[in-house]
Amino acid sequence: MTKAQIGLIGLGTMGSNLALNIAEKGHAVAVYNRTASKTGAFFENAADLRERIVPCATLAEFVAQIRPPRPVVLMVQAGKAVDEQIAALREHLEAGDMIIDAGNANFRDTIRRFGELEGSGLTFVGMGVSGGEEGARHGPSIMVGGAQEAWRQIEPILTDIAARFQGEPCAAWLGEGGAGHFVKTIHNGIEYADMQMIAEIYGLLRDGAGLSAGEMATIFQRWNSGPLESYLVEITAEVLRASDGATGGPLVDAILDRAGQKGTGRWAAVEAQLMGIPATTIETAVAARSLSAERDLRLKAQGAYADALPTGRLVADEAFIRDLEHALLAAKLAAYAQGFAVMEEASTEFRWDLPLGTVARIWRAGCIIRSQFLSEIAAAYDQAREPAHLLLMPAFVDTMTMASPALRRVVARGVEAGLPVPALAAALTWFDAFRQGRGTANLIQGQRDFFGAHGFERVDAQGDHHGAWSK
Repeated sequence: MTKAQIGLIGLGTMGSNLALNIAEKGHAVAVYNRTASKTGAFFENAADLRERIVPCATLAEFVAQIRPPRPVVLMVQAGKAVDEQIAALREHLEAGDMIIDAGNANFRDTIRRFGELEGSGLTFVGMGVSGGEEGARHGPSIMVGGAQEAWRQIEPILTDIAARFQGEPCAAWLGEGGAGHFVKTIHNGIEYADMQMIAEIYGLLRDGAGLSAGEMATIFQRWNSGPLESYLVEITAEVLRASDGATGGPLVDAILDRAGQKGTGRWAAVEAQLMGIPATTIETAVAARSLSAERDLRLKAQGAYADALPTGRLVADEAFIRDLEHALLAAKLAAYAQGFAVMEEASTEFRWDLPLGTVARIWRAGCIIRSQFLSEIAAAYDQAREPAHLLLMPAFVDTMTMASPALRRVVARGVEAGLPVPALAAALTWFDAFRQGRGTANLIQGQRDFFGAHGFERVDAQGDHHGAWSK
């Protein structure tokens, strides 16, 4: 057969599905895995796609089977494994060839790798890929960072394999250097927040109102036909409706309440802090996952504080269910607004000129946080004449004005019932502070000047001032 148009290293779940996607779209792909048996098994299971897959036993053979200039996609574990694979590839690649890191890399590692490869003749690309196993196989959302010339070289293949929204491919070049991986990091931070808030709504319905998994599945399924239409709400209904083969009961009741995480949500929270952008809903969602991991400690605390817990129940009438729907909508918008604000600040700090409308568009299909209102977000950014906060755009002012009272009621009822709603509460308190023209930080500045002579600004005069404090 003719040589491959692209190569892929790493045949785990994501890598193998992405390779099948590439082949299915008509592109010959060379594949290599450090464990040769996995390469062979992948090829044997590729069925009628084998004619466009070139299995390779060594890196030298792999590189030789790709037509120059060679684009090579890395789908290996983030961190040390990526650096080791790049080092191994450099012994075989030639000037003009391209290394595309498509894993969940920390964007600061991506920036470092750009620097290390500068002057080598090799092109480097940091590419965020979202959509999980299904997305990789049938069409993910693809976020590319690097030289625009590199994007043009690989654009035909990437747009072929990407998800599509109303015929438009969900793949785009977003900026230089680590832009693609940074946008993917913020995507995952929003994803953490979204999932945590859905789980909190589930907790209010399960522990507060005593609803069954099936009853909750019906509620989420109905919500997915309205303003909350999204992938995560859709699959929540499916997860709640699934039965456990071992017990015959709902599968969700058999799952241990300990959530895992791979670091991307934490990176989003850290970068928001480093840039001084409040993303408290994302930060709280990350903390909630960490607390979920401390199950033994939580069980001890449950016993220690059994007599201190409220015993009130929630009534799942239509008014409350409607409040939950609007509360989740308001909180989701707050989380998205925080994420987009972090991206806007990063765009300035790293001189990326991130096209935020494009980011929203390529998230409309394929990715985990795809949702109905991303089209509205894209349109709002496209129409903005100058940079503006998402929640100051007219369409979202109207939505938050309508939905935020329900968020306030839901958080209050959850707190009164002793049910944890940390991310929902974080979204509400951030929104309250966001809309408060005269806050309380004047007192903090007075305290800082008192103990550290840090100075303060005055409302009626320019310059730096100090108080005549009596110490």
